[in-house]
Amino acid sequence: MVWFNIIMIVISVVFTIMVLLQQRGAGLSGTFGGDGSGSYHTKRGMEKTIFFATIVLSVLFIGGAFIRLLL
Repeated sequence: MVWFNIIMIVISVVFTIMVLLQQRGAGLSGTFGGDGSGSYHTKRGMEKTIFFATIVLSVLFIGGAFIRLLL
């Protein structure tokens, strides 16, 4: 069961890095005087890859947490 804890730690660290690597202008920053461009932006290339990797890692982390809860 130690290996499961190590896997969860690795997933959480990589998930945190992926969240921090995402574009900084997103979210509520426009409300408080951020970019303010208001234009629609599509994700391309590395930004899209990081976005999907973040989703996959979050699902893995939540799934692992539920598995750990049941064990």
